[in-house]
Amino acid sequence: MSGAGAGRTGRTTHPDTGVPEAAPEERRRGAVVGHPPTMRVRSASAPPPGRTVNEDLVFRFGPLVGVLDGATVPEGFDTGCVHGPQWYVQHLAARLGLAEAARPAATLVSNLAAAILAVRADHGEQCDLDHPGTPSSTVCLLRDGGDQVDYLVLCDSPLVLDTGGRINVVTDDRLASSVRDLRETAELLPEPTDPATRFRHAVTAQRARMNRTHGYWVAAADPDAAYHAVVGTVPRHGPEALRRAVLLSDGASALVEEFGLLDWPGLLDVVTTEGPDALIDRVRVAERDHSDRRRRHKAADDASAVYCEFARPDDRGA
Repeated sequence: MSGAGAGRTGRTTHPDTGVPEAAPEERRRGAVVGHPPTMRVRSASAPPPGRTVNEDLVFRFGPLVGVLDGATVPEGFDTGCVHGPQWYVQHLAARLGLAEAARPAATLVSNLAAAILAVRADHGEQCDLDHPGTPSSTVCLLRDGGDQVDYLVLCDSPLVLDTGGRINVVTDDRLASSVRDLRETAELLPEPTDPATRFRHAVTAQRARMNRTHGYWVAAADPDAAYHAVVGTVPRHGPEALRRAVLLSDGASALVEEFGLLDWPGLLDVVTTEGPDALIDRVRVAERDHSDRRRRHKAADDASAVYCEFARPDDRGA
């Protein structure tokens, strides 16, 4: 899971944020305290080779699991903030854990909004939080409620669900749509010959669409973004019950969405049989061997996956 400090007992504190997070025994328990676990979780998250800073973060707080993917700041761009993407995802995860602990019956949207607002206060007065480059992150959440499972997807961190043997993918494609629109518009304009200038224009235009009605939505400094997330609920029991799920950052989903080396059922099967680490290993091979298929400026990206397996009633005693 996330690289948080853990003591032997009681509630632990994140070493960077100072914010309490779920104790290890709570994280292992998975669903309702005092009951056998019904949600088994495995996860992996890693920066690309040669980089030590991971701007993704995976976490679990009791019945809540999540993937956050902090937006990388291109070299030479201002953000108006003294904090970076890694700081932002660490604080957002911690605040989500606190919100879940304080209001376990609240909707994921409400708790995400509360977490974004709390992180806004964490910034302090030295940051310009209205700056278009203010730190931001995608959000993918899944929460086991016992009889049902709630999910939330904000920006391009997809969720793959196996419900009753059918594979469904929950995506928020507004960022991709905005990028396509910008490319179509750019084709009508005189194109600078300098690639760096073209890239700077593209980033500036994309930033202008962040958290706008006709743009895309992401967790940043405006709690209203939470209310634009893609949300839903799936049953835990019956013929359409949730069996498996995997939460992904776009670095991990690239095996399907960019490289085309797997389909969604295939990706879920790889994570089920080989584990999240094996999925990331496949991403690294694809980045090395199929770089011509990438549509983004990054040669490699942080990659994260959280795999959840839901026990059926007759499995709980196992």
